[in-house]
Amino acid sequence: MGIDQSDASPAVLQQLTYAGTVSRSFAEACDIVTHLTELTVSVKQVERVTERSGAERVAERDAATATFQALPLVEKFAAPPQVRPSELVVVMADGGRLQIRDPPQTAAEPGAVAVAAATEPDWDEEPVPKSGHWREDKVGLLLTMQSVVSAVDPCPEIPASFLDVVRIPKLARQLKKNAKATEEAVADTDEPEVAEQALQSDTSYQPPQVQQRQVVASRGCWSVFAPLLASAAWACGFQGATRKAFVADGSANNWTLQRRFFGSFVPILDFIHALSYVFAAAMAGQPFAVGWVCYQQWIRWVWQGQVGQVLAALRARQEELGLPAEREPETSPRQVVAKALTYLSNHQGKMKYDAYRRQGLPLTSSLMESVVKQINRRVKGTEKFWSEAGSEAVLQLRADQLSDGEPLAAFWVRRQAAATGQRRYRRTG
Repeated sequence: MGIDQSDASPAVLQQLTYAGTVSRSFAEACDIVTHLTELTVSVKQVERVTERSGAERVAERDAATATFQALPLVEKFAAPPQVRPSELVVVMADGGRLQIRDPPQTAAEPGAVAVAAATEPDWDEEPVPKSGHWREDKVGLLLTMQSVVSAVDPCPEIPASFLDVVRIPKLARQLKKNAKATEEAVADTDEPEVAEQALQSDTSYQPPQVQQRQVVASRGCWSVFAPLLASAAWACGFQGATRKAFVADGSANNWTLQRRFFGSFVPILDFIHALSYVFAAAMAGQPFAVGWVCYQQWIRWVWQGQVGQVLAALRARQEELGLPAEREPETSPRQVVAKALTYLSNHQGKMKYDAYRRQGLPLTSSLMESVVKQINRRVKGTEKFWSEAGSEAVLQLRADQLSDGEPLAAFWVRRQAAATGQRRYRRTG
C-alpha cells in the first residue's frame, strides 16, 4: 500500500534526515526543523531518524558492492552493458578525520563496520591508537568531465599564478600546516580554495570542466573502502570510458587503490602537492630571494614534465648540504631536501604534466580536497563524537547529498515502494 513502516510519515522522515545530514550537528538540525516546520521534535529523534535512514543506504550500498565483487574479473573491468560510457572520467581519493567514541571493532563483531586494520599487507592501514578518539574516514570522488584533446601542449609555459611571490608561499604554508596538523588541530585550511584560485585566475590554462560528480565516503578500512569506490565507478561505466585518469596526492593507499582497481587509468600526482615539495626544497637553507629563483626554475621544469632535471638539481643540492644525520630535525635543510628528493623520485612516473594537458586530463586534486572539507563540516569537530554505526550512516548520507543525480530522492522512492504497511512497535518489559 506504500505506507511507511516508521512512526513518522515519509515526508517527515525525509525532512528530518535532510536536516540531520546537512546541518553541522543534530542540535542545529532540530532547531532548523522546529523553526521552519510545525513539527515538534527532539534532538534525539532527529539523530535516530537520520542514522536509521543512513543505515538503510549503507545496506543498499553494501549489497551493490557485494554484487560487483561477485562478478567475473573480466566484467569488473568493463562497463555494464546497460550503461553508456562517458568520454572522460576521473577518480580521486583522500582521507579525512573524525572522532569515534567506540573502541576499535573488527568485521567479525555483529553490526560492526570493518574499520580495524586489515590483514592484507598492501594496505597501509591506520594503526589502532592507544589513546584518543581521532580516526580516519575515506572519501572518493567520481567525476565525469569535459575537455579538449590537443596535438601539442596547450599551455607549455607555467601560468603566472604559480610564480606569484605572494600566493605561492601562502599555498606552501597551508599545505605544510595540513601535513603537520595534529589530531587535535581540526580547523580546516583554505588549501582547496587557494589551489583552485591559482588555476582559475590564469586564463592561459583551462582545466577540464566537471559535468557530473558522485561522492563515496566510509569509515571502513582501506581494503573495505576500495571495493566501495570501485563498485560505484563500475556502475557509472567508468571502466569503459575513452579517457580515464586517477588523480591523488602521494599517499601509498591512494596508489594501491589505483593499481588494484583502476590500473587502466592514467595515474597523476596532484600538481599542488608536488609544488609544495619543490618550494620547500628550493627554500631550504637559503635566503628567500635565492630560494625563489630556484623555485621558479624547478617548478617550470615540473610543469613541462621535465622532472628529471629537478631531480638532478636536488641531488646536487643534497651533495652540497650532505645527507641528514640520524634523528636530525625534519625542518633541517638536509632533511627537507632529502624528503623532496624521495617524494619526487617515487612519483616521477605520475608527473608527465605536459602529456596530461595534451590529453585534456586534470592536474590537481583540489576538487577532492574541497569535497573532504564539505564532509568535514558535518562530521569533524572537537565536540563531535560518533559511534561507528552512526558515523558510517551520516557519511553515506552526506556523500549522497554532495553527489549529482539526487541519489537520496531515488532512495526515498524505492523505500516507499518497498513499504509493507507494517508498523514498527517498540518492545516493552
